[in-house]
Amino acid sequence: MRGVVFDRSRAGGIGGGGAEVVDDLEVRDPGPGEVLVAIAAAGLCHSDLSVIDGTIPFPSPVVLGHEGAGVVETVGAGVTHVGAGDHVALSTIASCGTCGECNRGRPTMCRRAIGMPDQPFSRGGEPVYQFAANSAFAERTVVKAVQAVKIPQDIPLTSAALIGCGVVTGVGAALNRAKVDRGDSVVVIGTGGIGLNVLQGARIAGATRIVAVDANPGKEGVARQFGATHFFSSVEAEGVREVLPTGADHVFECVGRVELIRRAVDLLDRHGQAILLGVPPATAEASFLVSSLFLDKSILGCRYGSARPQRDFALYAELYREGRLLLDELVTETYPVEDFAKAVGDAEAGRVARGVLTF
Repeated sequence: MRGVVFDRSRAGGIGGGGAEVVDDLEVRDPGPGEVLVAIAAAGLCHSDLSVIDGTIPFPSPVVLGHEGAGVVETVGAGVTHVGAGDHVALSTIASCGTCGECNRGRPTMCRRAIGMPDQPFSRGGEPVYQFAANSAFAERTVVKAVQAVKIPQDIPLTSAALIGCGVVTGVGAALNRAKVDRGDSVVVIGTGGIGLNVLQGARIAGATRIVAVDANPGKEGVARQFGATHFFSSVEAEGVREVLPTGADHVFECVGRVELIRRAVDLLDRHGQAILLGVPPATAEASFLVSSLFLDKSILGCRYGSARPQRDFALYAELYREGRLLLDELVTETYPVEDFAKAVGDAEAGRVARGVLTF
């Protein structure tokens, strides 16, 4: 079957080396508590590009992709919540469901779901790793049952795919982690796929002043479509302070640059919180004035929108059907998987908010 494989040992390839579209990939049958899904669509996220360029260290060879949707082909023993023919969006959180964190409703903190990549794929008899317990850049993938979330069949799979990363991370960061409330003020630094979803999460929560910041002025239209009330091309712009003279209640850094993390902290009002969503290099360090935090300010990390996928995916699907959450508008371009190189080029050049690979 076809898939996108990254192998660090390979010279050349797509996106700076090592990535290629192959047609000789194999995947094992689902075991107990697992689901085999035929992938219909998968979003190309910067986390995939970060594996290719080394920002995210990950063992290879590995099948990329982690933001997908498709149709269940078969299920393993004990799986009852989905069956063959169901449409599903895939989560990256392969939580165990039994540990203390899972029982507290914090599956994103499940230690059994972090740092233990499986190898359900193979090429030429050699094992191939699975990225983010998901690997949506393949015609078929095997995931834990908890990762397959049933969605209504009237939602286009090209749009539903984005629920599994960009939407759950961005909207979830606003609703679950920051707990944006009615009347709050919000700054979103970076309006790519994650930033746009933070914007609509803040809008859904009832924030009144939602400031989008992006170096590309061409993104103003889409930022306003998703919820921004103001747009600036720099965090240094005088207009930011004019709109928020005392600072913001919530500032989301969605780029992954340490200097912007510092600016996010600087933009906070009393009792404000900076939420870090961008992915800098693994060893990157940021600095800030310690004294700036004494007025009850906070810096928060956020994994996967602090989500409970089986609950949140269904919520976002319903908000989409009600017209309150935008999905179709996130899909800038669709590409057959054979055009992966073009999809990577468009993403790296900032020509798309979200490109979607189709199978």
